[in-house]
Amino acid sequence: MKADELRNLIAGGESDRVEFKKSIANPDRIRQTVCALANDLPRNEKTGVVFVGLTDQGTPSGLTIDDKLLKILADIRQEILPFPVIAIERLSLPNGECAYLAVEPAIDPPVRYKNTVFVRVGPTTRQANSAEELRLIDKRRAHELPWDIREAPSLTLDDLNIDFFQREYLPIAVAPEVLAENQRTIDQQLQSLHLANPGNPPKPTHLGILTVGKDPRQHIPGAYIQFIRIDGDNMGDAIIDQKEIDGPLSELLRRLDDLLEINIRNALQIAGGPTDTPRPDYPLLALQQLARNAVMHRRYEGTHAPVRIYWFRNRVEITNPGGPFGMVTRENFGSPGLTDYRNPHLTEAMKNLGFVQKFGVGIPIAQQQLERNGNPPLEFQIEDNFLSVILRSR
Repeated sequence: MKADELRNLIAGGESDRVEFKKSIANPDRIRQTVCALANDLPRNEKTGVVFVGLTDQGTPSGLTIDDKLLKILADIRQEILPFPVIAIERLSLPNGECAYLAVEPAIDPPVRYKNTVFVRVGPTTRQANSAEELRLIDKRRAHELPWDIREAPSLTLDDLNIDFFQREYLPIAVAPEVLAENQRTIDQQLQSLHLANPGNPPKPTHLGILTVGKDPRQHIPGAYIQFIRIDGDNMGDAIIDQKEIDGPLSELLRRLDDLLEINIRNALQIAGGPTDTPRPDYPLLALQQLARNAVMHRRYEGTHAPVRIYWFRNRVEITNPGGPFGMVTRENFGSPGLTDYRNPHLTEAMKNLGFVQKFGVGIPIAQQQLERNGNPPLEFQIEDNFLSVILRSR
């Protein structure tokens, strides 16, 4: 946004697309407002702005606007799902300066913070009621949607495991206080979490099939992980073990964790003291981060290929269909803080299920774990239609 446009917004005062914050003392309130602006309940179809460092009257509060503050603001979208598009800059004013977060309206609402939908009503931010959530669901019909929340053709809600959804997924995906006052039907709950799309009758999305489907692989043929353990360093060597892991997302990821753990081998490190320390050939956390990344970032559309994990004697190769996506290119792949999501709502589901704690840190965590364990650095093969990461044994 241009500086003059921003100054005009400040002059107009707080509104359903403008908020002033004197400081960052209450980051929760800032995140709630960012969530609300992304939802754009009034349908402004314009960028919403949170100005940080302004009083309620729109004058500079004296907050120091430095790189440290901008970095804190850059992390503000953590736990807001699906990720909103935000630009963060500083703005010079006649009598001081402030920072601002420019928030684009989401094409696929509702957006949630800590599993709660927030909206702007005039100059205030508050929790959405059920009618407002339905209005947000209706908004997304008019946009081209990411693959994961597009309607799964020819399927019905009978293809979803509604018992699992109500018993397991719903309580972790929606805040308890929201559920306590929830008068929504099952169809509305599924739609609110992007597991079904509005319609008469509603239809499951690809996300719904992957997350709470009765048999995801039957309808999405590539929705599985192929694991092969090889007794050697080349593909032509003898196969020790091979498995195909499939099922709803939580089951698939739990089985994957178990498989990775049982294939790790520990060797004693002679410490020179009274005890010897077992050291694994690969740190489990590094394997988990990279394998989950492959499930999260893979391309499902236009391919029946699975995520592949080939475990050789001297290395592990993890390959997913689909090359770099969006802002990520071959040239900037792996740059700190740079990430984009081919399947943003699948990413949200993985966080709800507890398999993602923080976004954009999978590769750095894996690199750190490998270094601590004495393994060589990660290697990558980045192509237009696939991405492979190679872990070398210590």
